[in-house]
Amino acid sequence: MILSTLKENLKLGLSIVSHIAGKNVNLPILSNVMMSVKKEGVKLIATNLEIGITHKIRGKVEEQDDFTIDSKVFSDYINLLPNKKVNLKKEGDDLKIECENYKTKIHTQSSEDFPLIPKIEKVNKITTKTKDLKKALSRVVFAVSNNESRVELSGVFFNFTADKLILAATDSYRLAESQVAIKQEKPNDNEQKVIVPARTIQELIRIISGGIEEGGADQIDFYINESQILFIIDSTELISRLIEGQYPDYKQIIPQTGKTVSMVDKGDFSRAVKASSLFSKTGINDVNLDFPGGQNKVVVSSTSGNTGENITEIEADTKGMDNGIIVNYQYVLDGLNNMESDKIKIEVIDNNTPCVIKPEKGEGYLYIVMPIKQ
Repeated sequence: MILSTLKENLKLGLSIVSHIAGKNVNLPILSNVMMSVKKEGVKLIATNLEIGITHKIRGKVEEQDDFTIDSKVFSDYINLLPNKKVNLKKEGDDLKIECENYKTKIHTQSSEDFPLIPKIEKVNKITTKTKDLKKALSRVVFAVSNNESRVELSGVFFNFTADKLILAATDSYRLAESQVAIKQEKPNDNEQKVIVPARTIQELIRIISGGIEEGGADQIDFYINESQILFIIDSTELISRLIEGQYPDYKQIIPQTGKTVSMVDKGDFSRAVKASSLFSKTGINDVNLDFPGGQNKVVVSSTSGNTGENITEIEADTKGMDNGIIVNYQYVLDGLNNMESDKIKIEVIDNNTPCVIKPEKGEGYLYIVMPIKQ
């Protein structure tokens, strides 16, 4: 026997690391998880060459060994075992697994061909609360661009200041910005700016949501070098390459003051947009937002030659001039889904300028939608 551990330890570890292991024609070993069994600890490791995830599990080590094993087979089998102690033993090229009346053997491969996970020097630690970071990341990652021609937009922009992290994402049609408080070991006046791939952000959110959050890991640490970023959450480490390039100066497109400002109930506004979406033009997803001057209401409407038309009036506290804008309803709903406030503020300059949507009290969140120009 090389290791004795609990099924729940193995199950959690495999759920964290095995997600990025997948089929790779050029490097089949990437579909494996590496198991490093040492006296000082047991690690499960997986990588897709862009992201590497390491998770430490508790267990009684009797013999040291390193090997790799098919991620899906190993994970699926462990999930079926009863919640009891699991004994692992290497027999030649096989891993023998025993748990109560369950016994099996799974083929393994040498760890010699498994890619090395890069290491980052752990200096100038940056710390924030896990739940706050998850919330902030979830509020922006959906706006990342899928267009591979502009690689710098395919990630989330991280701007580290002395006491806060500003996150932003855009696909050129809408932009989301969120903020989270941080602490730095060596705070300085120079802002540090990096672009983290969307896939990395999605994995990080998944890891936080998949059990670590429930286990009480209330803090997450960052370390950054010129080409990589490392996230540490409790016994899990995620390291990722950074996207090279210059992120656009998105601050330039954020309107500073709206000529028309309307405060509206988020639920009412969301239902009105959804109702009008049924009559928007296919492929355009257009809905009209009109703010009649001197009237405390917002008129949401759409017209389609194929299906008909819809006009919905909802109460609002509106100040400013008579105004209107045509927007993509799906982009608007995406933003609303990431606002917890019961009321939202809509700021409009004209029908050729981006409109700003944000929670009533700000909450460190800003969402911008470009107009559809007729």
